[in-house]
Amino acid sequence: MIKIVTIIGARPQFIKAAALSNNLKNYPQIEEVIVHTGQHYDKMMSDIFFNELQIPKPKYRLESGGKTHAEMTGYQLMEIEKILLVEKPNWVLVYGDTNSTLAGALAASKIHIPIIHVEAGLRSNNMRMPEEVNRILTDRLSKILFCPTKTAEQQLINEGYNHFDCSIEVVGDIMFDALQLISPKIEDANSKQDIFVLCTLHRAENTDDENRLLSIIKALNKIAKEVPVRIPLHPRTKIKLENLKIKLHPNITIVDPLSYIDFISALNNCEIVISDSGGIQKEAYFLKKNCMVIRDETEWTELIESKNNILVGSNTDKIVNTFKARKSLNQDFSHKFYGDGNTAKIIINSILNF
Repeated sequence: MIKIVTIIGARPQFIKAAALSNNLKNYPQIEEVIVHTGQHYDKMMSDIFFNELQIPKPKYRLESGGKTHAEMTGYQLMEIEKILLVEKPNWVLVYGDTNSTLAGALAASKIHIPIIHVEAGLRSNNMRMPEEVNRILTDRLSKILFCPTKTAEQQLINEGYNHFDCSIEVVGDIMFDALQLISPKIEDANSKQDIFVLCTLHRAENTDDENRLLSIIKALNKIAKEVPVRIPLHPRTKIKLENLKIKLHPNITIVDPLSYIDFISALNNCEIVISDSGGIQKEAYFLKKNCMVIRDETEWTELIESKNNILVGSNTDKIVNTFKARKSLNQDFSHKFYGDGNTAKIIINSILNF
């Protein structure tokens, strides 16, 4: 029997776990123990994903939300270590680049439990991003590095990982699996007649910088004069906008965070997406939608190079002008950058054969 302790705590990790954990249930030789760190604790950012995606119930649930980076990571590190000492797993599995990811990897490494990192090798080359720090440190601590793309694999090789005591494998993107899992429940774009822009805005580099936030909102106000804009708003961003007393164009609709199925349905029905999210850049590609990325860099460089997506930063004029020229973006979404949607099975077979 192989025991895996899986550490999850944020919305993107719930989505990835839906694909892998649901597959793990079909392998009696593997026991999975799920730890939910509580990094995302709002019902619409957490519980609804477990119910909607039928993720196995966590055996352990921590309360780490609402803390600073240091407080959150330190608390998670202490509590995860206690769990690992009780469970004594063969592996600790972490996803992506959140504080929960790093805390899980640090806790495991200190007591010599090997680490599996799903979504390894991604780099933005911006060390001001907490996510960049988290992913670099987690990669270095991990025994098995499952890369979503060839680009991610090459990044690790460039950093010398082929000389480290670890295994690097390109397995495709687990989020593609998750999307296929819920595809029968997605609203058909052909059934919708209204045209709208879907926008998400949550990353600290945008929401914590008043000038960037005001510049992005100014651009959205201009875009809304032409096409309605819908923004499922992260609670933290909503507070920022309220504190700044920013006036929104009447064609901008603010809604609470959506469930995964509702969000993917909205993405499937929009004309174009404007986002600072990493995962949504790929989900847009899976659903054959272009994405204007309101960041100065991205980990998903292949989508920029293919001109399906475009980096627009926070400059008002660049965002508006790119939107006006949106029809010139690449409409060919046939390239299989992210595998065939069987990433979960590839990962499980690799663990079994390690």
